[in-house]
Amino acid sequence: MKAITYRTYGGPDVLEYGDVPNPKLGADAVLIRVKAASVNPVDWKIQAGYLDGIMDTVFPVIPGWDVAGVVEETGAGVTEFAPGDEVIGYVREDFVSRGTFAEYVAAPIRTLARKPAGLTFEEAAGLPLAGLTAYQSLTRALNVGSGDTVLVHAAAGGVGSLAVQIARALGARVIGTASDHNHDYLRGLGAEPVAYGEGLTDRVNALAPQGVDAVLDLVGGEALKISPGLLAEGGRLASVADGAVLGLEGRYVFVRPDAEDLQALTVLAERGQLSVEVAATFPLEQAADAQLLNREGHTRGKVIVSVA
Repeated sequence: MKAITYRTYGGPDVLEYGDVPNPKLGADAVLIRVKAASVNPVDWKIQAGYLDGIMDTVFPVIPGWDVAGVVEETGAGVTEFAPGDEVIGYVREDFVSRGTFAEYVAAPIRTLARKPAGLTFEEAAGLPLAGLTAYQSLTRALNVGSGDTVLVHAAAGGVGSLAVQIARALGARVIGTASDHNHDYLRGLGAEPVAYGEGLTDRVNALAPQGVDAVLDLVGGEALKISPGLLAEGGRLASVADGAVLGLEGRYVFVRPDAEDLQALTVLAERGQLSVEVAATFPLEQAADAQLLNREGHTRGKVIVSVA
């Protein structure tokens, strides 16, 4: 099969496009014919060696954890899916080697859910990692519910835009930080936008004088530092971007594969409560260009690699 691989740590220049052996299928996995995958910052951070201290790497590596595709074959122990099923997955294993930037991927069923019927494969591929990050942060770390006011930092990004929609579906009011040119986009998602930069505290306080019930930080640094001062009494703080949140009595979130959570995202999408913004789509052989765009950090929505 055709795939993107790298044989040593490095930047986009280490990525190669070519033939690799088809993946072997374990008893509790399905073989997926990949239609699309998405680029996430963790992909190029792993590729640069930043996670070498916590995850084993088996070279050559096929990058990518997100996938949308069609089941081709099922393992001996699988009853949940059948050939022809359209699925999405956050295909993260306990080591780095067998990713989704390929024509086929063998995916454990614990990482999969049914593809939302109303989304294209490209849109669906952008949902798993970013959507699970937002969903697990809001429902588990922050316990967001009806009537809460939630502040989302970087609300127009891949995770942020999904967090806005999920929080709204949970019944919360959402305030979102973003650049001025993304404010109309956030309003369309149901959030109240505020600009980054000096005076942010005053702008948030003007919208929520009593403080917000929860803050989801997707930026870290200065945005995280000012967040405790924006909370109402008993407010909750979580970050996916900066471990310093633990010193601020908040929660640090590292997303995990969860089939039930992923299925919950499918349900929200099929109800029309969750959509995925696609910033750009690249063919598989141009995965390095897709990664470069993602590394810039200024895209609205998801960068997608189309395989079909």
